[in-house]
Amino acid sequence: MTIYLPIAELSVNVLIILGMGAAVGFLSGMFGVGGGFLITPLLIFYNIPPVVAVATGANQVVASSISGAITHFRRGTIDIKLGTVLLLGGLAGATLGIWIFAALRRIGQLDLVISLAYVLLLGSVGSLMLAESINALRRAKRNEAMPLRRPGHHGWIHRLPLKVRFKKSKIYLSVIPVAGLGFCIGILTSVMGVGGGFIMVPAMIYLLRIPTNVVVGTSLFQIIFVSAYTVIVQATANYTVDIVLAFVLMIAGVIGAQYGVRVGQKLRGEQLRALLALLVLAVGIRLAVELVLPPADIYSVISSGSGF
Repeated sequence: MTIYLPIAELSVNVLIILGMGAAVGFLSGMFGVGGGFLITPLLIFYNIPPVVAVATGANQVVASSISGAITHFRRGTIDIKLGTVLLLGGLAGATLGIWIFAALRRIGQLDLVISLAYVLLLGSVGSLMLAESINALRRAKRNEAMPLRRPGHHGWIHRLPLKVRFKKSKIYLSVIPVAGLGFCIGILTSVMGVGGGFIMVPAMIYLLRIPTNVVVGTSLFQIIFVSAYTVIVQATANYTVDIVLAFVLMIAGVIGAQYGVRVGQKLRGEQLRALLALLVLAVGIRLAVELVLPPADIYSVISSGSGF
């Protein structure tokens, strides 16, 4: 069963697209990530043009994040105040990122930059997360006590000015690193089509020392609005959002996210981090292989479309 994608200008098997959306939605709900770091490479692997994959993949990130965030909101595991600070930084970063996206597209380097950025980002983040998770699992197996880490205490970050008390997270922390983290995630969202949760979740846990029980829900809260803003601007400014592809991905992603949240609640924190690390590394390696292998067709004709 095939459908035609008007912006991507090709026909695809709708069942494969539904499967991608459901799988990424499931992982989004389980790990508390938007899923963009998965759906964008998967779409590229399926021959969707990277420029369309980045912009359209953000739609699926919005849908999956909303579905997962609703469940966390009902359980009271979202820090709205902390999420709002992250959101303000994210919107500023997304605005800058959209400008970078358009500039790279004009000079014809967008596809290469997207692939290289994914390989470097996923490889480094995945390696660090996997090393930490393995150490945590070893300590748990030997029944060793985890190092004492009090929320909000982390050297120079704790000494920064403009501190605010986040009651839900039970921390007293400067808004500077929180907004800065949101700003960086906003850039990644608009340039790479990722929600940024695979970076934001470990950063909130290990760098900002935010309690794990509110990290996942708060991450999804920020991802929803930053990704939605990115989608709207990409659609109106760059004309790169394929509404047909987005609709199919959103339906499957919402359903998958609900099941992912239920599974994630049954796993320990170190197990979740180890699985997420392996997943991040696998996607990074797959993209790296694509970059070094010679293409099947050396020459290809690509329509720029929309006057670009």
